[in-house]
Amino acid sequence: MAMSSFLMVVLFLGLGLDHFAAAEVEADARSSRSTYIVHMAKSQMPASFEHHTHWYDASLKSASDSAEMLYTYTSAIHGFSTQLTPEEAETLKFQPGVLLVLPELRYELHTTRTPEFLGLDQNNQLFPDSVSASDVIVGVLDTGVWPESKSFDDAGLGPVPASWKGTCEVGTSFNSSACNRKLIGARYFAKGYEATLGPIDTSKESRSPRDDDGHGTHTSSTAAGSVVAGASLLGYAPGSARGMATRARIAAYKVCWIGGCFSSDILMAIDQAIDDNVNVLSMSLGGGMSDYFRDSVAIGSFSAMEKGILISCSAGNAGPSAYSLSNSAPWITTVGAGTLDRDFPAYLSLGNGKNFSGVSLYRGNSEATALEMTPFIYAGNASNSTSGNLCMMGSLIPEKVKGKIVMCDRGVNSRVQKGTVVKAAGGIGMVLSNTAANGEELVADAHLLPATAVGQKNGDVVRSYLFSDPNPTAAILFEGTKVGIEPSPVVAAFSSRGPNAITPDILKPDIVAPGVNILAGWSGAVGPTGLAVDSRRVAFNIISGTSMSCPHVSGLAALLKGAHPEWSPAAIRSALMTTAYTAYKNGQKLQDVATGKPSTPFDHGAGHVDPVSALNPGLVYDLTVEDYLNFLCALNYTESEITSLAKRKFTCDESKSYSVRDLNYPSFAVNLVGGSSSSSTVLKYSRTLTNVGPAGTYKATATMDDPSVKISVEPESLSFAAANEKKSYTVTFAVTGSRSLSSFGRLEWSDGKHIVGSPIAISRS
Repeated sequence: MAMSSFLMVVLFLGLGLDHFAAAEVEADARSSRSTYIVHMAKSQMPASFEHHTHWYDASLKSASDSAEMLYTYTSAIHGFSTQLTPEEAETLKFQPGVLLVLPELRYELHTTRTPEFLGLDQNNQLFPDSVSASDVIVGVLDTGVWPESKSFDDAGLGPVPASWKGTCEVGTSFNSSACNRKLIGARYFAKGYEATLGPIDTSKESRSPRDDDGHGTHTSSTAAGSVVAGASLLGYAPGSARGMATRARIAAYKVCWIGGCFSSDILMAIDQAIDDNVNVLSMSLGGGMSDYFRDSVAIGSFSAMEKGILISCSAGNAGPSAYSLSNSAPWITTVGAGTLDRDFPAYLSLGNGKNFSGVSLYRGNSEATALEMTPFIYAGNASNSTSGNLCMMGSLIPEKVKGKIVMCDRGVNSRVQKGTVVKAAGGIGMVLSNTAANGEELVADAHLLPATAVGQKNGDVVRSYLFSDPNPTAAILFEGTKVGIEPSPVVAAFSSRGPNAITPDILKPDIVAPGVNILAGWSGAVGPTGLAVDSRRVAFNIISGTSMSCPHVSGLAALLKGAHPEWSPAAIRSALMTTAYTAYKNGQKLQDVATGKPSTPFDHGAGHVDPVSALNPGLVYDLTVEDYLNFLCALNYTESEITSLAKRKFTCDESKSYSVRDLNYPSFAVNLVGGSSSSSTVLKYSRTLTNVGPAGTYKATATMDDPSVKISVEPESLSFAAANEKKSYTVTFAVTGSRSLSSFGRLEWSDGKHIVGSPIAISRS
């Protein structure tokens, strides 16, 4: 089945277009009704009702005679989803026990070498190959799964964990036998999608857990896929493909369809995953920029966190703009994207003798590794359209491009689709040039014709050549796979950035992980480009996005859970964050490809993940459900808003002073509100460290890049005599006369063997 152009853009090609759909999903044209999610105060159920679902139904009928419940929720929230007119929704809001009536929102997906790059190949023996490692279950909410992929081979795995309560649902082209001891469960959720957009067209996508898109198979196999020898994409990135946690089990929850991912379906999938007893939830989809009590991903994740489940989510692909990240709730681990030390060079040579480096995953039918010197034309000069330079469908004049290499500018339509436009018009090759929006970041694609992508600066030079030379020519040389690229990693330009638009006092993203040109399993229903005209079928594909970095962290969290079953989700996240690195081995700071300069905590969070160090972090910043409830009080949430998240009545103590700054987070975001550049501000943050290593004394050191910021830590040393011992400290930030919009630093605790690092970001709003 072919991938729709909608998902094609979302998954691979519109890096920076993957974002939360802020507008409420419109009702189906055939109805004036829209889907709403209704949060109920279950504790207020009248005694006359034997079961809460009866009460929900009665409440619904009081507002609408004809409405039916789509889902009833028990674990992610207390409540139900239904279709109502705006008037009915307004009536329902005032029924007894109704906390909130929220409109359905549409979310979108954020769309080999990695284990070696992360040091897992040489240090695999450090992670226990034990029963606990294979008892960890990673739930993946995505486009489903292609069970025939070798990444889901269960050879060598023992029985399905006794804790597992899920199932393998039957549907279109999917039988219960599709699951095994690796892929232990698969479900699909489509009621919300179908209520809005009508019945699923099974000629285009499977009404089952089967992945007709590829994205879900890619993320699942990245997190916990089995080792597959001889993997590659058309010969690129050859080697053994493996997930981060090869012995963990996978449960697939299909919530994303051609038309998007709908909040009622996402919430039900989280609800079910909690009941199924997953240990880690991986969600490579957008949670948006709305208050936590309005965000279904944040709401469901809160309930999962209460059950001891770590939630890993992608930060989004809307970078490098500031305030662009989604999934910013502090109980979610928010993951940005970085590069590997691997590239796929494809060099462009011009007729004037100049050469330019680019990237490509093109593989023709022959062994040819080059497109010889050929007439070369700019798309804008081969079109009657004002946007002809973008190589939109039908925009090129065949007589002008036939037999030539065509230069197209990035933007609007997908990168690989531009190549098909050139090919359909008779062109034999393409040079894809970045514009200012993309800068120098290069993302490789498995083009359907010989093609290479170049950065903005090189693109400007090439374009100048095309306008100045009366007979321009070009050639493309494909160099295959190269490793050892430096510097690496660098923060991807598309990776969404902070500051945190919802809660500026919580630093996001939390961490970055590999997310550029990642090789992982793929669906057999679609080609590597996702285009309908792409008849190629591959077992593995190389794609990019924070969708790819998220499952890396999900899998690494599963590894840590297997090694330390007693650790809470907050402890696991803390271990990953406080051991992350922010500098290369030569001492230089991590780079941001968008600027060519050092990246900041608003770009990389705590830094790039280092799983081997995370196994033994020394100390962790732990958090309880009570801590998060106090955090909600600090946000001045109402009782009903807190109840909608916590699923129980919780009243903030009016005599207590709550502060967001006191949430025991492994990072520090100092938000200076108002005031002049000459004013002085003093802010205090309290933290508590838990010893998860040997006894020892840790000493604090703090550094800042702005001399106007003074940091003091009290006490300056902490001594731990036993495991799980807790010690608290206070950090005071004194900012005087700073003219910087933002400044950055780092706080480290060290006993000489462990370094427990926390990023510091100071900004003015």
